[in-house]
Amino acid sequence: MALALLLMIALQLPQVLAEYGMVNVLSDKEHGSAKDYCIQFNPSWAYLPHDLSKASLLQVQDLTSSMLCTPSDVPLQGFNYRIAMVMRGNCTFYDKVRLAQINGAKGLIIVSRESLVPPGGNGSQYEEIDIPVALLSYDDMLDISKTFGKAIKVAMYAPNEPFLDYNMVVIFVMAVGTVAIGGYWAGSKDVKKRYMKHKHDGVDKQDDETIDVTPIMICIFVVMCCSMLVLLYYFYNQLVYAIIGIFCLASSIGLYSCLAPFVQKIPFCECRIPELPCTHKRPQVRMLLLGMFCACVSCVWAVFRNEDKWAWILQDTLGIAFCLYMLKTIRLPTFKACTLLLVVLFVYDIFFVFITPFLTRSGESIMVEVAAGPSDFSTHEKLPMVLKVPRLNSSPLALCDRPFSLLGFGDVLIPGMLVAYCHRFDIQVQASRIYFVACTVAYGVGLLITFVALALMQTGQPALLYLVPCTLITSICVACWRKEVAKFWNGNGFAVNTSLI
Repeated sequence: MALALLLMIALQLPQVLAEYGMVNVLSDKEHGSAKDYCIQFNPSWAYLPHDLSKASLLQVQDLTSSMLCTPSDVPLQGFNYRIAMVMRGNCTFYDKVRLAQINGAKGLIIVSRESLVPPGGNGSQYEEIDIPVALLSYDDMLDISKTFGKAIKVAMYAPNEPFLDYNMVVIFVMAVGTVAIGGYWAGSKDVKKRYMKHKHDGVDKQDDETIDVTPIMICIFVVMCCSMLVLLYYFYNQLVYAIIGIFCLASSIGLYSCLAPFVQKIPFCECRIPELPCTHKRPQVRMLLLGMFCACVSCVWAVFRNEDKWAWILQDTLGIAFCLYMLKTIRLPTFKACTLLLVVLFVYDIFFVFITPFLTRSGESIMVEVAAGPSDFSTHEKLPMVLKVPRLNSSPLALCDRPFSLLGFGDVLIPGMLVAYCHRFDIQVQASRIYFVACTVAYGVGLLITFVALALMQTGQPALLYLVPCTLITSICVACWRKEVAKFWNGNGFAVNTSLI
């Protein structure tokens, strides 16, 4: 079930909202470093400049002890061309900003203990007000007081979002690299096993099991995907911790599987411990130490998973190791099975991203809500089955809403299984890896198209919408060009050439 959830997560990034802005804060008493904080504003009241250098740097009048709802809340001397900072509540946004404007304020910052929303009004109110009004979170207000004190100057601005963040390059390299390495490793390992089995008259001693995916398994898998996604949509608070625990276990196994071939080549701790009662095996000391190391890495991530500065590195490392392990373990035996799996998940992705908004009360996509983490739930935990890289550009979106760009494991594993099949078929028909290279390049092209669509539409994109056509069409075109469609479709033509392994 955890694998079902893992494979169904698609690249989901939240919609960019025009009301996101930034407030640049510095101390009024001493010249030091400034810091940006997230604000949410309504451009209908007043526009904010896009460039910090064009924003007015003004002193703040701290009135967070009041709500600014009645004239008695206004200081005797007025606001005197300052920006008023008050608490949210007791009256409308219009009442607050009107009192601030008529008493000489040049802007209004409303501190909110609740989630930030654009301060609204109506048409006549918008025409009356000509000073900017924005919401600031209560936690940010406390951080400002702790860092800069009460005497501060601020400048409110709303820089444009960059077309593409540079972290997309990092995600692209990780995703394409994982697909290429995993597909190559899976294909080579599978053909080696088949070759050794053939050489030893059918005796195949395997270190780990390989699972061949059948059409029935694909149907069951898709039903599990749908069920788990709907359950997460309604019971996210309860299930997210179970998914985190399963991820820790599965990723530690994946990391062990990736590191074991290298550790086995190191000439130390080769002695074996006494036979274990449960497994009836005598593992080497070095492999036991490796298992403990992998478990520790997974536990460290579990404890510090919400540390935004560095925990994402551990999550990506564990995630890549898990993807490589799954590509090596799960095998699609024919192109027919590849086509069935990719097409069914292609439809699945489109339905849960584009169709479910018409079926939910909130009008939100079930896939987007689950992948990004429902905002109305008490927990702030996120599902870990994604590659995540912090945004490298300074922008309101990175500061306010989503500091990371995400790519789901499913967008790596599903096309990666097709890449692994292509590599196996290359070796079977001695095709000099033409299928493998073509499918890997097609995956990279599909990922680039996803990034471009994301930048143009400024909303989350189901990556399989672009990856599935690119990889399937490219693979079948190569088979047509080589006149091997029948063999490629059925996975026939086994002829081992060990020089290609």
